[in-house]
Amino acid sequence: MKIYLPDNFPASSDPISDLLRQTKTIAVVGLSSNPARPSHEVSSYLQSVGYRMIPVNPNEGEVLGAKSYPRLEDIPEPVDVVDIFRRSEEVPPVIDSAIAIRAKAVWLQLGVVSPQSCEIARSAGLLAVEDLCLLVEHKRRRSQLAL
Repeated sequence: MKIYLPDNFPASSDPISDLLRQTKTIAVVGLSSNPARPSHEVSSYLQSVGYRMIPVNPNEGEVLGAKSYPRLEDIPEPVDVVDIFRRSEEVPPVIDSAIAIRAKAVWLQLGVVSPQSCEIARSAGLLAVEDLCLLVEHKRRRSQLAL
C-alpha cells in the first residue's frame, strides 16, 4: 500500500479522504457485469453512495446501468478517478491514458502494484494510490465523508 502525492496536492493529514470528498466521477477499468467479480462489487457499492461510475471494458456494452467504453479516451466527460482492476503488468498504458484524459487520480486496487507507473502519474500531477481497495477505504472513512 502506498500513496503517491503530486507536488500540487494540498497538504493533508488524510489525502484519501480529501480525494473521496472531491470525487464525483470514477472510471473503472476492467469493470465486469458479473456480480461475483470484485470490480462489480466495489463499483456497485460506490454507485450506491453517490458516485457516478463509468465502466471501461471493451467486452461489455453496459454495466450497472451505465454505458461501457472500450478505452478511457472514449469517455465523453471529465473523470476524477481512474480505478484500475487489471493485472499489475497491464497498468502502464492505463496510467498513460489517465494522464491523457486529465484525471485527477489513479487508484490501483488491492493486489495491483506498479510503482514506476504510479511515479509517472505523480510526476504528471495525479494522486496515485496503489494496492488498496476503494470500497474498504471509503467504508473506513464513511462517517467523515459527506457526498
